[in-house]
Amino acid sequence: MGEKITLGEMRASGVRDLLVYCSDYQRGHLAKISSDRWPDNIRLSDLEPHFICQACGARGADIRPDFDWHKAPKARPASRG
Repeated sequence: MGEKITLGEMRASGVRDLLVYCSDYQRGHLAKISSDRWPDNIRLSDLEPHFICQACGARGADIRPDFDWHKAPKARPASRG
């Protein structure tokens, strides 16, 4: 995969949060984090190899801007068990 946008480019469009998808796509782990800890010149693709999933331990991630940062999270249906 090619280079992704820089955090500065992302922030210039009004987006500050990131969606981090686990590299183990079968498990579907996802985290939402702030981009504030990294400088503007860092590319999303530069960060991806450094993530380790806290749920399953898989190394690597697919990181994307959270364009829906301003929306309230959807309520999840209650689990039955």
